[in-house]
Amino acid sequence: MMKGRLFLVNFVGVLVIVALVLGGFYYYTQSSQYIKTEDARVAGDMMAVTAPAAGKLSSWNGKEGAVVTKNGGVGQIDGDGEPLSVVAPIGGTIVKNEAREGQAVQTGQALAEVIDMHNLYVLANIDETDIKDIEIGSSVDVTVDGDPGTIIKGKVEEIGYVTNSVFSLLPASNTSGNYSKVTQKVQVKISIANYADTVLPGMNAKVVIAKK
Repeated sequence: MMKGRLFLVNFVGVLVIVALVLGGFYYYTQSSQYIKTEDARVAGDMMAVTAPAAGKLSSWNGKEGAVVTKNGGVGQIDGDGEPLSVVAPIGGTIVKNEAREGQAVQTGQALAEVIDMHNLYVLANIDETDIKDIEIGSSVDVTVDGDPGTIIKGKVEEIGYVTNSVFSLLPASNTSGNYSKVTQKVQVKISIANYADTVLPGMNAKVVIAKK
């Protein structure tokens, strides 16, 4: 009986050691070959549908979710005795409607926002210490909360030239004389393809970037 228990204890101990070794090897392999972050979001180029002139919006088809074509008519403005067409600057989906039929509008006023849902991308914030290990064209595996069971293939398209703190509205000031070094983030743009319709701008994403 004692021998059996001793064997079982030794066997479990060996399994634990093997698991730790394998876990350590996996962690080393992952950290040496990949850069990972969950500080990432899906994004898309958004452009405004604007009023070409001042007048009354006599017709308007800019409902949220409507699909428009580039230079396609979205509405009409009656101004200065002549009707003018309101057109979409790009093809895509209207994601925000800011107008209603019958209202008075001013020249250049934003009436709706359009995003091309077929050309979404991911913006990931990468530690400054890891940027040296990334290059344009690096392959990326992307997982989006809107489609968590799917790994979307992507690649690095752009690497920022400044850290995010440069654009901070209220940069931190140090008046105490004590300084704590904070790792800065650099934004990286990642192109994605063959993603599901459930992947939407603003969704959280996780990226795994292959080191160069």
